[in-house]
Amino acid sequence: MTDLETFRLETRAWLEANCPPSMRTPMPEGEAVWGGRNATFKNPDAKAWLDAMASKGWTAPTWPKAYGGGGLNNDENRILQDELRRIQARPALLSFGIWMFGPVILEFGTEEQKQTYLPDMVHGRTWWCQGYSEPGAGSDLAGLQTRAVLDGDDYVVDGQKVWTSYANHADWMLCLVRTEPNAPKHEGISVLLFDMKTPGVEVRPIKLISGASPFCETFLTNVRVPKSQMLGPLNRGWDVAKRILQFERTNISASGFGSGAGLDLVEAAKDSIGLDNGKLANTDLRSRITRQRMYERAFHLTMRRGQEEAKAGAEVSHYASVLKIAAAKLNQDKTELLVEALGMGGLGWEGEGYRPEALKATRDWLRAKANSIEGGTSEVNLNIVAKRVLGLRDHQ
Repeated sequence: MTDLETFRLETRAWLEANCPPSMRTPMPEGEAVWGGRNATFKNPDAKAWLDAMASKGWTAPTWPKAYGGGGLNNDENRILQDELRRIQARPALLSFGIWMFGPVILEFGTEEQKQTYLPDMVHGRTWWCQGYSEPGAGSDLAGLQTRAVLDGDDYVVDGQKVWTSYANHADWMLCLVRTEPNAPKHEGISVLLFDMKTPGVEVRPIKLISGASPFCETFLTNVRVPKSQMLGPLNRGWDVAKRILQFERTNISASGFGSGAGLDLVEAAKDSIGLDNGKLANTDLRSRITRQRMYERAFHLTMRRGQEEAKAGAEVSHYASVLKIAAAKLNQDKTELLVEALGMGGLGWEGEGYRPEALKATRDWLRAKANSIEGGTSEVNLNIVAKRVLGLRDHQ
């Protein structure tokens, strides 16, 4: 028996012993685990599952053990993910820290920063948010104006961030700031890490048309941040920022934006439209659902190819922009088709007569409108692909 075969058997046995039965069911609304200092758990099994996975370092399985990770190589991680899928295990932890910020701390951080921040991410003890966009710097992120001025051993930060995902729940922020106002805009940016309880940090949730408030405005007024909490070199924060965007776009694409309400397009259409000789009665909708499924299949095969290339040592690159464009279209088309397939059931907002999953599908459809904006707009990503991948010149 090979080492990998032994690892698979040991992993399977450990998961069977430590993954509670309720964690092998579809994730109900409101039971996702984001962790943080003020974490609550609707289902006590979710806390037990998080603690068990974190004890193995398997919430961040490929991170070094020295920082709380699992220390797995790519082949071992693939086996772990296979075994998690086999038992249909829920994610033990959803974490921007693990998806985006931890990898860049591993790449750009000091040893002290790695020891300080990474173990808490692995165990879900901190919830991180991203201080990127500003009212006047969204698509043109490098135009940000939040200032950080050195005063003794601290930077004093003043400015405003917007569309800050879950800032009202977050414990820490990774924030882009301008530290050299006279430098070319891409060269005068630095990255600071700070606790959201720092005096001068004010968060205001933004309510969306879907009724949810996942985004916030964040106001920073005389926020003092120790200079030891700068990530990467002074005035070279754009390098860090680009790496985070690559990880963000890849992870957004891999998750499919998390929409779908647990409903299958065909089954939803069968219930509302009915069948004709064993086929969906609406031939136009049937054709569009078929095209959507083909697109999804092609997308997932492309994702798999990228994952295999990454395992072989290929760097996360502009490939992330290609996936982000495709994932946004995929999810927007899927949610729109699902609402249409539900018929009258897809028109509900609240009240009796509508299934909870149908109400969620309507909200997912509205939420999906932001998919082509968040993580870099589709227009920006198309420009990146045109220039960096296809080598096209700017219009003269």
